[in-house]
Amino acid sequence: MTTTSSDTIISGRLRAVLLDLARREDELAADERAGAPYWASCPLSALGHRNAANVLRAEADLLLASR
Repeated sequence: MTTTSSDTIISGRLRAVLLDLARREDELAADERAGAPYWASCPLSALGHRNAANVLRAEADLLLASR
């Protein structure tokens, strides 16, 4: 399969969007964790946001590897 410059540009932009979404998920996780008392366990929603961020970063890395 031949990769064109427009494919490379689109892949780069898509990767940037995925990484931005991952950063936002990390911020949501941090905000939710900050709202809980220090002695409480981490809220499940914060863990969900962290997992979502990890998956988004992994997909962005796969996209980079496929170029």
